[in-house]
Amino acid sequence: MDHDARALVLLSGGQDSATCLAWALARYGHVETIGFTYGQRHGVEMEARERMRAEIAAQFPDWAGRLGPDIVVDLTGYGALAESALTRDMAFEMDARGLPNTFVPGRNLVFLTMAAAHGWRRRLPVLVTGVCQTDFSGYPDCRQETIDAQARALSLGLDSPVMIDTPLMHLTKGETWALAHELGGDALVDLIVEHSHTCYRGERDQRHDWGYGCGDCPACHLRARGWSEWRAT
Repeated sequence: MDHDARALVLLSGGQDSATCLAWALARYGHVETIGFTYGQRHGVEMEARERMRAEIAAQFPDWAGRLGPDIVVDLTGYGALAESALTRDMAFEMDARGLPNTFVPGRNLVFLTMAAAHGWRRRLPVLVTGVCQTDFSGYPDCRQETIDAQARALSLGLDSPVMIDTPLMHLTKGETWALAHELGGDALVDLIVEHSHTCYRGERDQRHDWGYGCGDCPACHLRARGWSEWRAT
């Protein structure tokens, strides 16, 4: 652990960003969070991120002392540019380019740019994000190559070193559940199951072993499969 290091976690309220928050709190002396509203088709994840912060602080006192302020940035105008199944009520399918229609063009690049600007002002040179190129939906802005290029561009543009930590980049969803357990045991896993939200439809009426969700959207399939793989080991 680096007690002097300061990090900013991109916290969406989903399983991956919740795990990243725990990972950062176990590693850095001071951790702040940032979230974005970009015209999502529901606000369930934004509510979940508030619960995640509160529950982590309540259940992990050592981490609570390292958890700093949170900020939410309104990027609704940006989200309006994208005809995506995450910002419009439409069926989940692949588009003509072979990309899932849940892809919001450049979303991670925009988020990281906004986070870097906030981090520059707050003296938070490390950005932590839950992007992953192992178990992911085919988004090109989740690849290691993309993130490395973004870190270099931000460092040049701010004339100050920017590090982008991606602790989940090469993990499967099952391994992400395992990492959460390694970080905080059953208590953290139970917290993520109960309070995080991943379902694209925003469904909170159905409770599964792995958490809440519709059970049939791509995000639910991935989360459920990862849970099964982890429990099987």
